[in-house]
Amino acid sequence: MPVQHIGTKKVWQRRTHGDRFRIWALQLVLVVLFLLAWRLMNENTMWIFVQDAPRQAVDIGGRMLPPRWSYMERLWIPLWDTLNIATLGTLLALLPAVPIAFLAARNTTPSVRFIRPVALLVIVGSRSINSLIWALLLVAILGPGLLAGIIAIAFRSIGFIGKLLYEAIEEIDISQVEAITATGASPAQVLEFAIVPQVLPAFAGITVFRWDINIRESTVIGLVGAGGIGLELSHSLNTLAWPQVSLIFLVILGTVVISEWVSARARHAMI
Repeated sequence: MPVQHIGTKKVWQRRTHGDRFRIWALQLVLVVLFLLAWRLMNENTMWIFVQDAPRQAVDIGGRMLPPRWSYMERLWIPLWDTLNIATLGTLLALLPAVPIAFLAARNTTPSVRFIRPVALLVIVGSRSINSLIWALLLVAILGPGLLAGIIAIAFRSIGFIGKLLYEAIEEIDISQVEAITATGASPAQVLEFAIVPQVLPAFAGITVFRWDINIRESTVIGLVGAGGIGLELSHSLNTLAWPQVSLIFLVILGTVVISEWVSARARHAMI
């Protein structure tokens, strides 16, 4: 503990002079970065629009009420498409994500030095690109529609499922693996009877959790042409049909709440 001598008394101090100097220097750097960021923001912001934003918000909010309930009959099919995008995208992601997770886990990969880094690179690459960006790219390649949305959701989900699953694999009880191995079981039998049973509950929970997330993301990727209810939202925004926009918002909110409840119940039943 740092102690400062004042006359004949010793006064305890929480930090040394060097620690206090480093903290002050860090605070100074943070203040400078904040001022630079604020200056950059001011250069690219038209404050006259910011000042007018509350009035515009009130005006648009008034136009959104009441919602156009008659438009609901045109939302059932896009809503069903959104659910299909999330579900099929999640299932499609499981096909590569599961083997990639086993290749990335230290205790199941055939090669820690060569294969594991490649598997981790795939996981990081998938997680680093947002599903909206995947959708933009795939719509340009495949054209607008559900297929682009499904693949975009799948590409994004591979990294999420793979990361959580390989972490669950690395956290298994090694004593069960040793017990099965001691019986003379083959590596495939060890995997089937010692590793998979321990990982299965986590795998089920991860899959349901990712499906719940994909429900939310599938409503957004439609804004770039990847199908679903987001495409209807984009059309309504482009035509300034604010009563339709408010109805779509309510439908999305209801869908997310229901999917959250379903996923919570499913995880509780599986784990």
